[in-house]
Amino acid sequence: MLFRLTALFLLVSAPALAQRDRPNEVFDGEMEVIASGLVHPWSLAFLPHGDLLVTERDGRLRLITEGGLQPETVSGAPEPYVAGQGGMLDVVLHPAFETNGWIYLTYASGNRRANALEIARARYADGALRDLEVIFTANINKTTDAHYGGRMAFLPDGTFIVTIGEGFDYREQAQDPSNHLGTTVRLNDDGSIPDDNPVIEDGAPGVFSWGHRNPQAILHDSQTGRVISHEHGPRGGDELNVIEGGVNYGWPIATFGVDYSGAIISPFETYPGMRDPLLAWTPSIAPAGMTLYRGEMFPEWDGGLLIATLQPGDADTRSGHIRIIDMEDGLPVGQTVILGELQSRMRDVRTAPDGSVYVLTDAYDGAVIRLFR
Repeated sequence: MLFRLTALFLLVSAPALAQRDRPNEVFDGEMEVIASGLVHPWSLAFLPHGDLLVTERDGRLRLITEGGLQPETVSGAPEPYVAGQGGMLDVVLHPAFETNGWIYLTYASGNRRANALEIARARYADGALRDLEVIFTANINKTTDAHYGGRMAFLPDGTFIVTIGEGFDYREQAQDPSNHLGTTVRLNDDGSIPDDNPVIEDGAPGVFSWGHRNPQAILHDSQTGRVISHEHGPRGGDELNVIEGGVNYGWPIATFGVDYSGAIISPFETYPGMRDPLLAWTPSIAPAGMTLYRGEMFPEWDGGLLIATLQPGDADTRSGHIRIIDMEDGLPVGQTVILGELQSRMRDVRTAPDGSVYVLTDAYDGAVIRLFR
């Protein structure tokens, strides 16, 4: 099976990996605002010659050039269902973008009574999309406007994985892989199902793993071959996971969190036959975007995970921040909090080709911030 865990990971459970925050540190570098005035920016992608594509959750795809945020929206994009946490979500370039021009978008589709996560691809050039085609729609509609998941990551074999949330009010569905709620789904680049996907009894088309709550980041580590994701817990119990095909990640049978009312969701933090998280956060940090940093500009971060968060957890800050997870031998060994002084919800964080780091702040007047030295 693809992306297998090593024996070392199989021996480690979340209780052995207690959260160890360091105080809110002063960022040792420079910051510049690349663009502002974005309406709840959600994701960004780096185009080959320095431009950026940025999604706004309220339904737009925007272009940032050397001249700043362009006033015209990128034309030809799909029209999402915009409500609550729904709208335009992730944007990812095809690995062969420079030759085929494909970009991929996740978004909420439908209406208040029936909506679902959808994926479309289109060819991008000169501020416009063409050849737009819907390549995937989750196979179950919901009436909530929350927990869409929606992050994508391409894998070395040309397939990609997308995360799908369980819709908030449908948490029991995360234990039923016959529907797409609370799953990760692996697809070919045209939306078809890979022949070597795991065989899951009664599994919905493309289901790769299940038992997830609201996973809002996923990435592939080219050096280790691992797929790493994180997801929102309820009140506590946010998780960092290594994703394997055919594995149940426990929600809502196993969780380190409780309901927002304080009620117990499950008596189990771990459960036989279900995979424990690599790391769990209580109180919640509300993890959003994530990048695996490999670069020379910030050598102290090399090999670490940078996570954008929407709320403080127990760090010395009253807001979201960037949380750096130090990794050794594939395991988290420490955490550092930066940018808490900005008092902003952080929605996404990405490593640029030059090793600088880009951060999106989630607000009606959101910004793109570049960290560099």
